[in-house]
Amino acid sequence: MSMRVLVVEDEAPIREMLCFMLEQKGYEPVEAADFTEAVALVKEPYPELILLDWMIPGGSGIQFIKLMKQEELTRNIPIVMLTARGEEEDKVRGLEVGADDYITKPFSPKELTARIKAVMRRSAPTATEEVIDVQGLRLDPVSHRVTANDLPLDMGPTEFRLLHFFMTHPERVYSREQLLNNVWGTNVYVEDRTVDVHIRRLRKAMAVTGHDVLIQTVRGSGYRFSSRI
Repeated sequence: MSMRVLVVEDEAPIREMLCFMLEQKGYEPVEAADFTEAVALVKEPYPELILLDWMIPGGSGIQFIKLMKQEELTRNIPIVMLTARGEEEDKVRGLEVGADDYITKPFSPKELTARIKAVMRRSAPTATEEVIDVQGLRLDPVSHRVTANDLPLDMGPTEFRLLHFFMTHPERVYSREQLLNNVWGTNVYVEDRTVDVHIRRLRKAMAVTGHDVLIQTVRGSGYRFSSRI
């Protein structure tokens, strides 16, 4: 599945142009024309990036960012502001409330694509080298070791990458296609059911200490890593 991008823009021609540009680059755009519609679309499956106009009916881009930052499940979604307001103080205000980047209209498709890629690289938590700990399940990206309640867990490199992705993206449902793209890569041909095989192996490795319950099957949607049972 392509990366899901929420486009919040009240001017239909600009919104359609943005969605067309995104589709051409392999993204999956979702459209919102006003504040209320945008808020309603930030739900499972969550967008992986938000392109946000400053002035939208029913509220402002600044208000929208503040709302996203209040919620645990949405505060880490990268947001790129698209606006005709090019004054430095506006840029500073947008960045200070939590926008990850600020693009002034007009802009080229090439610039937009480059900015999106840069923001996604910066915000990707899988790039972290910090040890991650969830309820006694510890993953060390540097030494490639996983322990559960101080007991070493034995798993293959694919299961390690899968667990790393889950632990850095908790409480969100991912389809098999999304997991394939994020863990195996977009240039590798692997069948969807391969994910199920590796999920079973990963759960088996984690079952020793009961941590397998952290990987939940969401019927009809995919899988979620969650400490909420």
